[in-house]
Amino acid sequence: MTTSTLTPEPAIAPTLGAGRVISVMRLHLVNRFSVFAIPWMILGFIFLINLIIWWIIATATRGDPESTQNAQDGLQYSGATFYIFVYMMVLGIQAITLTFPFGLGLSVTRREFWLGSALAFVVLSALYSAGMTVLAVIEEATNGWGLGGRMFTAFYFGPPDQSWWFRFLIYFAIFLFFFFVGSGIATIYLRWRVNGMLVFFAALALVIVGLLALVVFTDSWPAVGAWFVENGAVGVIFWSLVPTALAALTGFVLLRRATPKN
Repeated sequence: MTTSTLTPEPAIAPTLGAGRVISVMRLHLVNRFSVFAIPWMILGFIFLINLIIWWIIATATRGDPESTQNAQDGLQYSGATFYIFVYMMVLGIQAITLTFPFGLGLSVTRREFWLGSALAFVVLSALYSAGMTVLAVIEEATNGWGLGGRMFTAFYFGPPDQSWWFRFLIYFAIFLFFFFVGSGIATIYLRWRVNGMLVFFAALALVIVGLLALVVFTDSWPAVGAWFVENGAVGVIFWSLVPTALAALTGFVLLRRATPKN
């Protein structure tokens, strides 16, 4: 036995592999039917139903300018697109819970898996925001598809004359929120399983009730209302970037200690 065999090898710090991060991102996009096809198919069906409803309303209010204006004012509060954001939250949950064990089996570190997942969320948010923005531009240019309807330019996504790039940022912020909040909740499940979920939702309920109690006991409803009026729907959406960042950081920390189980 020689001296060299007795000398321990220096520890090699794990390095971040950009290629492995990209591989994780591509792993989340393998099932293209559920990631790309199903959301647009369902959204297209919802759009078709809305078209029929708008046609019925336009036909019923034709010849009565006041009724037509009242109907169009009401249509600006459409929540028809809300489904696609919830779908992305489900995708974020599945991306973590279903592919995490498989990703580690491919010799990917936890940090690389989370970064690759986050990259996939950002890419998907950009793609879906681009698609929604194009539809919003068409909706605006055609005065609500010729029927005064508003689905992609609803009140929550800014005023009708909103610039396309600003509307894209609004959509982008919303998609990021649902992706990262969904994935953050999934990491709680991976870390502590059912007990973690019970504690999380119980704590969330207590926080919400506590905040409501604080507002009531301090008589702060006027201040809360003023804050929402001052920021508007668009401002509230951009404020959602704060919980989005917290969810991303929490997910990163928890996933590093999570145990994969099938």
